[in-house]
Amino acid sequence: MLRLGRREFAPHERVIMAIVNRTPDSFYDQGATFRDEPALARVEQAVAEGAAIVDIGGVKAGPGEEVTAEEEARRTVGFVAEVRRRFPDVVISVDTWRHEVGEAVCEAGADVLNDAWGGVDPRLAEVAARYGAGLVCTHAGGARPRTRPHRVTYDDVMADILDVTVGLAERAVALGVPRESVMIDPGHDFGKNTRHSLEATRRLGEMVDTGWPVLVSLSNKDFVGETLDRPVKERVVGTLATTAVSAWLGAQVYRVHEVAETRQVLDMVSAIAGEREPAVARRGLA
Repeated sequence: MLRLGRREFAPHERVIMAIVNRTPDSFYDQGATFRDEPALARVEQAVAEGAAIVDIGGVKAGPGEEVTAEEEARRTVGFVAEVRRRFPDVVISVDTWRHEVGEAVCEAGADVLNDAWGGVDPRLAEVAARYGAGLVCTHAGGARPRTRPHRVTYDDVMADILDVTVGLAERAVALGVPRESVMIDPGHDFGKNTRHSLEATRRLGEMVDTGWPVLVSLSNKDFVGETLDRPVKERVVGTLATTAVSAWLGAQVYRVHEVAETRQVLDMVSAIAGEREPAVARRGLA
């Protein structure tokens, strides 16, 4: 059982984490939810479309203008508090690698710290433990925050992913993070080229077999764009195809931009797997 905030999710329940960027320069929406009201409207829409988690980020992943910890907190802390007030049952995740920001958002009501840069600040897990928050343990290939991979190599990319993510998860539990609130993430695109991300997807079952809930962040990423030779705004189909494969292989949490489309894909996979009844079943029965 995965427990995040007030929510519990069964092992075969496929869960959507909706992306809410509090940045003026995000790669996908170019700052559409930087201001409070559009961001709150995004949360409301995401929840209505089937997201159980919202993931709030104050710094874009890629290179760009420096964002200090103080500025990151300014973009996220008050917003977390307002989301907590308006949506008491939604699971609030914050995408940060900094323990100072993690502390502040947990004080404001965050339930999960999404450490997309693979434990670069080891004190972030200590914050999660202190507040009883969930933690996402990600493989970033040793990359520093906000850097792009350059000629990165692995003898076996999945072996490295398993070693890093399981190690981070076990450390988190040893520090006091609730075991049922820890997830592992292969870190598509982070410290990886396109072939690495494709292999990580193909071998995702090996992560599932560890017993830790697996989170995938696939939405409109460069490995999808390079595989299909499509710009950012034309990657939804490739993302949804990768989502279906990941769901079939057992990933549980999906960090996405397109909530409604992802919900349909996940529900269809669940029905094919025999884990969900069709919404309507009249054909051949009338």
